[in-house]
Amino acid sequence: MLAFFKSPLFWIALVVVVAAATLPWYVSGYILGLLTVAYYFGVFAMSWDLLFGFAGEVNFGPTFLIGVGAYTAGIINNQYGLSVYLCIFLGALASVIAGFVLALPALRVRGPYFGLTTLVAVLMLQNFVVVFADLTGGEIGLTIPDVISIDAGVNYWIALGFMTISAAILFGLSRSPVGLVLQASGQDPVQAGALGFNIVKHKLAAFIVSAFFSGLSGALLVFYFGTASVGTVVDVAVGVQVIVAAVLGGRRTVLGAALGAIFLIVAGEFLRPTGELATFIVSAVALVVILFFPGGFLGSVLSREASQ
Repeated sequence: MLAFFKSPLFWIALVVVVAAATLPWYVSGYILGLLTVAYYFGVFAMSWDLLFGFAGEVNFGPTFLIGVGAYTAGIINNQYGLSVYLCIFLGALASVIAGFVLALPALRVRGPYFGLTTLVAVLMLQNFVVVFADLTGGEIGLTIPDVISIDAGVNYWIALGFMTISAAILFGLSRSPVGLVLQASGQDPVQAGALGFNIVKHKLAAFIVSAFFSGLSGALLVFYFGTASVGTVVDVAVGVQVIVAAVLGGRRTVLGAALGAIFLIVAGEFLRPTGELATFIVSAVALVVILFFPGGFLGSVLSREASQ
């Protein structure tokens, strides 16, 4: 970690964050709103990268954790009118509990079965939202009475600060002894277990950390939108976007996942006038990067620095 603070990457990241913090003073509310959503998706992608990039567990259902946190916070605020920040905390807590319950049996299976288990969890959550429409708002969506702020600048700074703190924590965790054990277990779980490491315990811890940040970010996002719906926080397509963002930015980099998410959100929005062609263009770019630069944006840069 001390080497990271002395590296050019740290200083570049610091300059970018400071520059990004000044944007509300001279850009439009439209741009701020777009980046606010992108920053929350950045946290989604970083949380997913911790589990897949380091622990080696392919989570095909990141929106299960996101959706549990988002809907729990929204329902509590809608039904009981509790404060926004208490609802956000309870949403994150619910996501951690749901992640723990899901991970215990899921981590005992190998190969693609873990990913299939998480995918089924997303489908079950979607069905729950539709069946209990009186509570969740169903396919129409859940209207949330309160929002964090109506000021675009304040919402932007909250999202930027949250993403920055989350990035620092997740990156630090990935470079800690726990992160090294996760990386070893992801590459060769048999050998890591032979060395005396409790693989299931470490992967369970990674899943819970991922659940916490996913649920917290989901809860914050719905209090920014003022509504919760399947299409924004639970849909499988949203989960695919999170996965692509993490791989596009660079697996095992954590910070690269945030860059990938920002790129996807911003590029998709600016290409919106092209209609359906926008999805094709963004997908084509993502495919080219994944095929020819498997390390992603940040991963390719870091590998070049290491080789020099």
